Amino acid sequence: MTQRTEIDTVIEARWIIPVEPAGMVLHNHAIAIDKGVIQSILPNDKASLQFAPREHMVLSQHALIPGLINLHTHAAMSLMRGLADDLPLIEWLNNHIWPTEIKHVNADFVLDGTKLACAEMLKGGTTCFNDMYYFPEASVQAALTVGMRGSIGMSVINFPTAYASDADDYLAKGLAMRDEYRHHPLLSFCFAPHAPYTVSDKTLTNILTYAEQLDLPIHIHLHETDVEVTNSLETFGLRPIARLHQLGLLSPSLIAVHMIHLTREEIELTGNQGCSIAHCPSANLKLASGFAPISALLNQGINIGLGSDGAASNNRLDMFEEMRLAALLAKAQSGRAEELPAHQALQMATLNGAKALGLGERIGSLVKGKMADITAVDFSSLELSPCYDPISHLVYSAGRQHVSHVWVDGKILLNEGKFTTLDERELLHRAAFWRDRIRIKKNG
Repeated sequence: MTQRTEIDTVIEARWIIPVEPAGMVLHNHAIAIDKGVIQSILPNDKASLQFAPREHMVLSQHALIPGLINLHTHAAMSLMRGLADDLPLIEWLNNHIWPTEIKHVNADFVLDGTKLACAEMLKGGTTCFNDMYYFPEASVQAALTVGMRGSIGMSVINFPTAYASDADDYLAKGLAMRDEYRHHPLLSFCFAPHAPYTVSDKTLTNILTYAEQLDLPIHIHLHETDVEVTNSLETFGLRPIARLHQLGLLSPSLIAVHMIHLTREEIELTGNQGCSIAHCPSANLKLASGFAPISALLNQGINIGLGSDGAASNNRLDMFEEMRLAALLAKAQSGRAEELPAHQALQMATLNGAKALGLGERIGSLVKGKMADITAVDFSSLELSPCYDPISHLVYSAGRQHVSHVWVDGKILLNEGKFTTLDERELLHRAAFWRDRIRIKKNG
């Protein structure tokens, strides 16, 4: 009898949806994991003959998918969820969000807010998030405490905050943080200039130089509102994309967030330059920013991932909702029911996000040799019955409430809906603390 190989974990499931190849569904298969890496995906009966796992889990009514990737968020802003709703973006920022940040945002705020966001994302099957916020060292500590994978933004904006005094100070602090943590297996980094209207040409040029030297992505809000475009024309004589192109920022390293108000020429330019896009359908709708021309962007072969934006403008960090909305909006805009099918929406929420972050060789799909970032979705409930096509169900029927288990780097962080690394009561306590503090100052 052939000796079985000892490994850490085997997870059996009714379905495995690897994302690569596109649209594939494996029935009654298992994932074999050792030292955080997927060793094999094979039929259940073969797994039992080949491997001797220290942990063996049977999920007979579940689908296993790659951990979802939130390509754009401001995690700590979870502590401002519902603070100022039903307002246009510029009024929301100028009169509510930025004044609150001036009064309250510090390292403790970011640590507590990011932990809260990580918990929400983890419960919804998200294993990796691309963050843009102040005090990123605190975001690092939150992600590592939870055990989630984080792409941490080195935020830059051309006005002083409690975090930094000017653009050079933001960059210096961000680079020091990146140097300290750059070898951590759960962390990667982006430059994160806020937007063309809050960052100068000189600063953008400096960021580009650093990004090229360090081979890091640049993550920036772009063409989010028509006011942004109009103001750019008045101030610079150029639309924002043209300005970034003139400065040399349009490249495969750019992650452009929102990308709503675009001409046909700008869509072609974005595709020709190999940029990625973080599509945030819920936030775009809630702030009435508009409808990103997703069909036209996809037709240009542009890599599009999905993001939630922050909980202050969404108001939830729910990648299942983003998948569903992205698919439905693309169909309505194009007038074609076949536009952005379910398997493509799932790919946008997983592999496409990984590719945008430069992590496509490590995460984003369930294949041998990649890290074991895995989400299990329980299909046993009445509202998911019957199931003819599990991929369709994931996008159009399932929700974050159906997520039962989550692994990052092969470590289980959510087990039957319960956290393994977090105290939920403490999270609620800290959220209430900040709510009361902000409410008193806001009303005072």
